[in-house]
Amino acid sequence: MNIFLYELKAYRKSSLIWTGALVGLVILFMSMFPSISQEIDEFKKLLEGFPEGVRKALGIQVDSIGSLNGYYSYIFLYITLCGSVQAMNLGISITSKEIREKTADFLLTKPITRAKVLFFKLVAAITTLLCTNIVYLIASLMVANIVNLKQFSLKVFLLISLTLLFTQLIMFAIGTILAVVFSKVKSVISLSLGVVFTFFLIGMVAATEEAGRYFTPFKYFDYTYIMHHEKYEWTYMILGIFLIVISLIASFIIYNKKDIHSA
Repeated sequence: MNIFLYELKAYRKSSLIWTGALVGLVILFMSMFPSISQEIDEFKKLLEGFPEGVRKALGIQVDSIGSLNGYYSYIFLYITLCGSVQAMNLGISITSKEIREKTADFLLTKPITRAKVLFFKLVAAITTLLCTNIVYLIASLMVANIVNLKQFSLKVFLLISLTLLFTQLIMFAIGTILAVVFSKVKSVISLSLGVVFTFFLIGMVAATEEAGRYFTPFKYFDYTYIMHHEKYEWTYMILGIFLIVISLIASFIIYNKKDIHSA
């Protein structure tokens, strides 16, 4: 429990910054919606001038972008990008921190198993992500009700918003296994940005090919599908859960067996 509280405290400042960034993004983007909705015909003509491949890569759906949920689904891709960097950064740093700071010997000589150490670290990190998402969800709902004068589907809005947490958990799990396998990480943020943007670029390419969606968490949730069916695609949900479970189990196995040096 001391490890859990210590990790929460250690990442409190960075979590507040990331949460503030996500809330700031949704306020910035959503504040543009009233002016866009007033001139939606001109805006659609502008978007129709883009090649179809570009529109798909950017997640632009011309038919629905005039609605609140349609516009939200477009901007949400970039909010998810920011949240994914937070999750990847947290996943990599939470298990590689002691090695980078050369304090692994102090921690691992305590009367507690490695499995418990990693467990409390993971619980603290997931708690951090949950807190971030709760604050973001409350803020986004408040902003949506302020900027939108028409009725919109709250269920669809919530389903889209919750994909942030699911995507973050996938990225966090991937970051955790990366940190366990490649423990001597010199720059956490550089590795986090590199991995996340690689997935993001794959997602842009995968927008034109269905098979490519399996290779990037950014495409596990099709916002157009969510708006039309008010549910997730279970194939990709199961794949995402599988990645999380396998990555975390592998992290425990490797973390328990590998030699961890303090210097």
